[in-house]
Amino acid sequence: MQQVLLIYDIENDRIRSKIANVCLDYGLDRIQYSAFVGRLSRNHQEELMLKIRHLLDTGMGNVKLIAMSMNQWEQRLEIEHA
Repeated sequence: MQQVLLIYDIENDRIRSKIANVCLDYGLDRIQYSAFVGRLSRNHQEELMLKIRHLLDTGMGNVKLIAMSMNQWEQRLEIEHA
């Protein structure tokens, strides 16, 4: 299992919602409106991207799935202003 960050920029609201739901179905946590994070095996990463490709179909969009080690994730820099 690897820590993954999935980010997307999708114009169509309906498609964007469906992709968000698929990410949640795979156990990813939403960290921003168009960003999810979680742990997935390589097989699940590929499966998820195939489902997203199918959902995008002819719609315009950009989806990136970035795998990283837990050490890299824990060293992330973050600013949160409440």
